[in-house]
Amino acid sequence: MIEYAFGTVFVATGIYCLVMKRNLIKKIMGLGIITMGIHLLLITMGYREGIPPIVTPENLLTFSRYSVDPIPQALVLTSIVIDLSITALALSMAVLIYRKRKTLDTKKIRELFG
Repeated sequence: MIEYAFGTVFVATGIYCLVMKRNLIKKIMGLGIITMGIHLLLITMGYREGIPPIVTPENLLTFSRYSVDPIPQALVLTSIVIDLSITALALSMAVLIYRKRKTLDTKKIRELFG
């Protein structure tokens, strides 16, 4: 149950960073924090207490009925790869914006564009 609270705190912290911070790098970090919270929530939903992860002849029937669902784990693994590529793209765009505008403040960047 505490894992849900941690995931929710991560998502809320990331949303706070996206909304309240003006630095572009901090906004990108907030996006990463949101995705980490979502990953934690998805993995927590797929976890089941008390089921051993090893199949033996004694627990074959129990394991097949109550084992951990692998779909959230596969979704999280795919999401981690997508998150990494989005973060790399966003950081490269931030570097290009800084080179051209000499600032990472989103309010000043908007003012410079007109």
